[in-house]
Amino acid sequence: MPVKRSASVVALPPASRRARARLCLRLAAPLSFLLLLAALLRAQPFLGAPLAAPPPAAGPAKVAFLFLVRAGVPLDFLWDAFFRRRGGEVLRVRALGAGVLDRTTTGSPYFYGRQLPRSVKVAWGEATMVEAERMLFAAALEDPLNQRFVLLSDSCVPLHNFSYIYTYLMASPKSFVDSFVDKMDKRYNPNMSPAIRKDKWRKGSQWVTLIRKHAEVVVGDKRAIQVFRRHCKMVVTQTLLGQKTNARRLGFSFRRKQIFNGAARKEHDCIPDEHYVQTLFSIKGLENELERRTLTYTSWNQSSNPKDKMTWHPVTYEYDTTGPEHISAIKAKYRSCELSNGVQDRVVPMQWHLRSMFSICQEVLL
Repeated sequence: MPVKRSASVVALPPASRRARARLCLRLAAPLSFLLLLAALLRAQPFLGAPLAAPPPAAGPAKVAFLFLVRAGVPLDFLWDAFFRRRGGEVLRVRALGAGVLDRTTTGSPYFYGRQLPRSVKVAWGEATMVEAERMLFAAALEDPLNQRFVLLSDSCVPLHNFSYIYTYLMASPKSFVDSFVDKMDKRYNPNMSPAIRKDKWRKGSQWVTLIRKHAEVVVGDKRAIQVFRRHCKMVVTQTLLGQKTNARRLGFSFRRKQIFNGAARKEHDCIPDEHYVQTLFSIKGLENELERRTLTYTSWNQSSNPKDKMTWHPVTYEYDTTGPEHISAIKAKYRSCELSNGVQDRVVPMQWHLRSMFSICQEVLL
């Protein structure tokens, strides 16, 4: 018959318990240090060495050509010739507009399927124009190789070949943004403050070329865009035209005294795309990182007729004003600007804003 054995507990004398407790305390500190050291070594193999930066994207830096289009790319045949002359895979084309870009809507394979998955209904003089620009920048930022971002319209054509433009853009570490303080400005709305102070308000051309850092700033903005939505609108024009948004067809042939009557006494028209990017960079303290000029040549109405000068849109070039001699004259136009080191730099337009659909010679690409 098995013998039942009962467990017995041996009680240690008080002195022995105190000795064991002291031993545990002595071992706790070095063990904790060793565990901490092991954790640090696991997270960073070489103590004191900086954390490794993420590996750079493989491949040459690209230029993203971002087109704001309506229902297609009317000058696609010319851009096709321009892109075909590039060296290597250094471009990225994206377009935002109504419809799908495929073999039935464009003759250039560079535009096939390059439309954004969703579009936005844009009205001239509304914040929707800025929203469309931000969508294009956001889509182009998805490719880590894109380092320059050129904003274009469906009425723009290149004035130089791809190699020239690519080299010109990559040679500068700055963005090309026409930005200045308009001393005659009446578009600033005091309600924009404090988010946008009057001393930070800027004006310039819509057609910008951004480095990647600045494109990320535009896409990441949450505050300034909200202020523009609320306080930068075509208040006067919409009042005079009965809230119609297709005011461009009327040519704005109103007399100045008519425009500044009624609702215009207290508020003024504000065109977001002429202020948003410039003002945002001013707020962010990035103006010293800009070449404060645009690379897109635009000719505004030079008529001596005061009524003609009231139009708010560039001159539309027709077939008879787009020959080789006109193109050469535009390419020859430049102005000298004083750089920080005192050297005179030649400001060369890269694109031409035509605002018309026409057939044009290949001399544009020379």
